[in-house]
This record gives sequence, C-alpha cells and structure tokens, in this order.
Amino acid sequence: MKIKHIWLFITSILYGVNLMSQDSLTIEKKYFKVFSLRLGIDLIKPIKTNLDKNFQGLEIVGDLKINRRIFIAAEIGSEKKTQQTEQLNFTTNGSYLKLGIDYNFFNNWKGMDNSLFVGIRISNSIHSHKVNEYILYENYSAAEFKNTYFERPTIKVGGLIGEREQLNSNWIEVLFGTKVEVLKNFYIGASIRFHRLLNNSQPENFGNLYAPGFNKIVDDNRFGASFNYTLNYRLPFSFKKNKN
Repeated sequence: MKIKHIWLFITSILYGVNLMSQDSLTIEKKYFKVFSLRLGIDLIKPIKTNLDKNFQGLEIVGDLKINRRIFIAAEIGSEKKTQQTEQLNFTTNGSYLKLGIDYNFFNNWKGMDNSLFVGIRISNSIHSHKVNEYILYENYSAAEFKNTYFERPTIKVGGLIGEREQLNSNWIEVLFGTKVEVLKNFYIGASIRFHRLLNNSQPENFGNLYAPGFNKIVDDNRFGASFNYTLNYRLPFSFKKNKN
C-alpha cells in the first residue's frame, strides 16, 4: 500500500511538470531546443577513493535537455566499501542506477545557461556483502570480569564469514541542486538528496547494512541523505525546431 501511494505521488509530480513544460514552450519567440546532452563525473568519489583506503567509488552523471525547463537525468556508479562495526568487519561491493527528471525554475538572462532545479529519482542497486570477521563477546561472571576489565574478551566466529551475493535495494530520491556554466560548455554542479528506502533484500544470517548509492541502512530508519559535486561537459551540438 505504501508503494502504491509513492507511485501515485510520482505520477502527480510528472503530470505537474508536464503542464509546466507546456506553458514554458508557449513563451519561446522563435524556436525551441529539442535537446542538448551533458555528461559528467561526481568529483567526491575519486577524492574519497584517494583519501580513504577502505573506499573505492566512481559515479557518471548525465542529463538530456528536452526544453528550457525539463531535463531527463541519470546517474550510474559503483562502490566498494569496507566497514568495521562493533562486531562485524564486512565489505560491500556493487553498482547502482538512478533515473528521473529535473525541473529548472531559474530564469536565465540572455546568453546564460545555468540551472537551479528540483528533481526526483527512482534508484536501484545490485551488490554483495562479504563478512570478513564476526566477533562474539563472551558473558563473564563478576569475578571473571574483574580480571578482564582492561582487556575485552572475544571469540572470533567463522560460521558467518563469507560472501552474500545478489542483494538488491530500491529507493526513491528527492533532490535540490544547481549547475553553473563556468567555462564554455563546462558546468560545476551540486545537489543534496533525500532518500526513502522502498525494498531491501536481506541476506541469510546477516543484515543488509549498506547499499551503494544509498549509503548506510539501519533497521529502524528507512530514510537517508547524500550529496554530490559534479563536473559536467555539454556536448557541442543541439537540435532546434522552428515553431509553426
């Protein structure tokens, strides 16, 4: 039932954006652009890969301009991340895809091509978890605990160690962002994203604690957030159509 309500919400947004795009076309004086294409990279992930030995990641971004307001947008990426929790050391490895639309509500002056936009994405990740180490804490009596106060006793358990493959997570994102042309055809972009987890497959004897593209997952909270900072290049071509 929740998923049905979410899809109804998405449909209403798409319908509203379609009406706004039709209005925007009526004020074009001579012609309108059928499309222009931008491709780019999220700069945060390569920087984090070089600074954090437990992380490797790459994200390619792109948007297709339908008219001066509407963009069809996508992000595709991969991540490999090793994490240490109180009892677990595990590695997540996988890829993700995000598809959606952006609506630009910034009115450019003549010669400008910047955007301030709100967007929505439907996202999916396919990944695996590898449990590198699992630790159980022994229960000690008060007398025994005094002797181990400064040295926490543990038992390493091998039964849960191994790889859980073919895991899948789905979520929806609402985002707010901007893209600014800094040189001819080159754009710097940034966006903040709010996530809502829809589906999350659980491996046997192990929780799905992290999804590439979504970040950390916890049992009592299906929401998350992320941020990206991109460098984009607009391919130097566009098609235009004369108005009747």
